[in-house]
Amino acid sequence: MTLGSTPIDKIEICKKCRDDFPKFLRAMQYIYTDAEVSEQVFSLLEGLICTKKPTGRRGMDLWTIFVLAQARLCLNTDYDRLHYLSNNDILLRQMLGVHDGIVRGRSFDRQTIIDNVVLLNDETLIKINDEIVKAGHTLVKKKATEALRIKVDSFVTEANVHFPTDYGLLWDSGRKCIDVLRHLIKSNASYVKGWRKIEDWRKKMKNCMLTLCRATADKSKNRAKRIEGATNAYLRVACSLLSKIDEIKPLNTSDLAENQTFKELNYYKEMLFKHIDLVERRLIKGETIPHEEKIFSIFEPWVEWITKGKKHKPVEIGTLTFVATDQWGFAVDWWAADHQRDNQLLIPGIDRIRQKYGLIHSCSSDKGFFSKNDVELIELFDIKAFIPKKGKRSLSDIQRESDPEFIKARRAHSAIESNINELEHKGLDRCPDKGIHGMRRYIGLAVIAYNLCRIGKILFAQDSKAKEVNAVKRKRAA
Repeated sequence: MTLGSTPIDKIEICKKCRDDFPKFLRAMQYIYTDAEVSEQVFSLLEGLICTKKPTGRRGMDLWTIFVLAQARLCLNTDYDRLHYLSNNDILLRQMLGVHDGIVRGRSFDRQTIIDNVVLLNDETLIKINDEIVKAGHTLVKKKATEALRIKVDSFVTEANVHFPTDYGLLWDSGRKCIDVLRHLIKSNASYVKGWRKIEDWRKKMKNCMLTLCRATADKSKNRAKRIEGATNAYLRVACSLLSKIDEIKPLNTSDLAENQTFKELNYYKEMLFKHIDLVERRLIKGETIPHEEKIFSIFEPWVEWITKGKKHKPVEIGTLTFVATDQWGFAVDWWAADHQRDNQLLIPGIDRIRQKYGLIHSCSSDKGFFSKNDVELIELFDIKAFIPKKGKRSLSDIQRESDPEFIKARRAHSAIESNINELEHKGLDRCPDKGIHGMRRYIGLAVIAYNLCRIGKILFAQDSKAKEVNAVKRKRAA
């Protein structure tokens, strides 16, 4: 801590504010002052972060990294605002232990924050979340052996990509090839020659793409003819660009940066070739492209095209996120699916929860998770499976779903929709981070921020109740 700063356990946090940030700060205060929980969290962070070689750059301590990473998701904000708050918000700086009350104390650079936060990974965040949930359970559980009542559901965390069309992705591939070539020309790569009119190539590609876009939106009688003509012109320019790029042959060089740049060029060249083929097959030959051959973003090739049947969102592009909450609203498990569907996520999720938390009384979900074999397997472990059958029900299914305990569990299951809404307000509506590892890290940070806010809410209620009890005791004593 900075000399003269307020001890973290002595920080006064406003309890009358309805915003989530005071609850988050109260939970962080609790985590820091509880010796057992803080030791577990710090040991996990130390094992991950403190293995890096010294680089001579100014870094951050583990507590600062953890607080700033969680503050970003609690506020559902970006690094620009987080940078501002870390240097100007007094309460946050007190929680970081860098505000001395007289001068500014230590300041943080935006890039330093980013470089340190991205050191976290999803595996460590899962373990940290387990420790935080256990700390929350100690506040609400009447008995240490009380079994969990699990509610399971899934939702889509959207990636930060634009809506994909094959001719749009063809333009993305072409412009990125041109951008990489421009970078190589600036770095004086001796093998890049004959690109004096590189900007003209970019203009030609964009104009052809826009012409085709307008033709597909046209509803006149000659629409098909206009689309065919625009597509042929677009493909001619794209094929000419591809053949000109093929003429570039790299030299054997030991320059790592140049080799990496050429590797990027090869990737975008492959994407250019692929989407030339897709556009030709769909718009010229009239083929229906199989779903498995499609790529929905050349920048995030791992994203999925997901249809959940929502009226306001018929299609979502991102990854399916599995989440399980207990009767107190804590998110006890989460998983970023890798091209998996709901019925493939239930058994692994229940198995993880059993290993971490022990006894499970029941598990409820919607019809998408139903599988007869899964229900029988869950009940083998003395876990009541309140999962309605998908499709036509037999007489035994009707009797099972008419049981009063089943009906009660199904009514309580709707609470997870509220939990998911809170998670989406913690950033899980759309992920701005890049790559599948960035997506998984972002989901993990959001789940922990959600659990911290729930702990803060419980602590505020306990503080308020303790204050009322003390006031009554003083009144009686007087």
